Amino acid sequence: MEVMDETELLERGLDALRDLLGPGWQVTPSNVTTGGPANIATVDTGDDTDLVVTVRSPDGMQGQLLGEAKRSLTPAQVRTALTPKVNLMRKFTGDAAILVVAPWLSPRTRSTLEELGYAYLDLTGNTWIRLNRPGVFIDRPLGAQQDPSPRGRSHRQRLKGPKVGRLVRLLTDVAPPYRALDLALAADLSQAYVSRLLETLEEDGLITRSGRLIVDVDWPELLRARAAQYVLLGANAYVGTIAPAGIEATLKGLRAKRTSIEQDVGPVAVTGPWATKAVTPTAVAGQLMLYVPPGPGKEGPLDQVAASLGLLRSDTGANVLLLRAADPVVFERRRDVTGVPHVALSQLVLDNLTGPGRMPAEGEALIERMRTHDDWRRENLTDLTRSGS
Repeated sequence: MEVMDETELLERGLDALRDLLGPGWQVTPSNVTTGGPANIATVDTGDDTDLVVTVRSPDGMQGQLLGEAKRSLTPAQVRTALTPKVNLMRKFTGDAAILVVAPWLSPRTRSTLEELGYAYLDLTGNTWIRLNRPGVFIDRPLGAQQDPSPRGRSHRQRLKGPKVGRLVRLLTDVAPPYRALDLALAADLSQAYVSRLLETLEEDGLITRSGRLIVDVDWPELLRARAAQYVLLGANAYVGTIAPAGIEATLKGLRAKRTSIEQDVGPVAVTGPWATKAVTPTAVAGQLMLYVPPGPGKEGPLDQVAASLGLLRSDTGANVLLLRAADPVVFERRRDVTGVPHVALSQLVLDNLTGPGRMPAEGEALIERMRTHDDWRRENLTDLTRSGS
């Protein structure tokens, strides 16, 4: 995307707004401090430019927007920098609505702006505008969902890869407060890596820090952000099998043979629809999905587990999937459900959100249940135990 100054940003943003509103509507900028004629570049506050925009409908009703040009904006900046400035600028404009214009706004930034009631328009086509007078509501998430010009952000860590999964799981499973060093030690990651990733999470509004101390984690949005960079059946190699006696018989066999299986191959854990049904009985049980350790060789102990449970390999009609865990993090903080090992709820959410069929919807339902039943979350890192450790 081409580089432009704030003045041009506002000009192009207002042109886009005129196109959206259509014939008969007037969009007129004026000086913020004097209310003078249309002079779009009269107030410059460093990295942004402000102006009052009068919006007049074809029937003569009019209202005002406070236009705010931002060459870049993170969710954290919305709360820490934009909101205080909006409150200040409203002293000049009264209760004007806010319109943020930017080259591109991330989904998380747009969500934060909507939560605060701030209208926005980015030049890729993402628009959300709500005006009471005149009555206007535009909701067009039709632009880019990823930064079309990521230069300058290459240092930021993406929520992709097994190491990220370890930290995301830890931030979700354990309630703050804690520090970067504490997390690095608990997740067996370098402090430098954790610090870089925490910087990204803070910019995206997924964690809140007071000094060096993490004091809040938006774990539902953190899990959703991680899920956007993770695919259950893409990250973990798997084989399809058929349980000749049915899934219930397979679970019964797993309960009876769990100790011997884990002595031979290592930890296993149920995920997916059957694990979800154990938490929310209204969930629809589909394929049984079972994590097994990576182990040596191309497929690790998949065949050994299949033989122990009487499963037959099949490329079609499989009702049991054996997943070769891409990282041992999937076994962290397993739950015992009537003698059968299940993944932790945070891992179950991640798997559901990125699984096939109805699984994403079940993942969202699981998040809502976890919001209202918080007994699954550890109180502090000192209480943390690792499965198999």
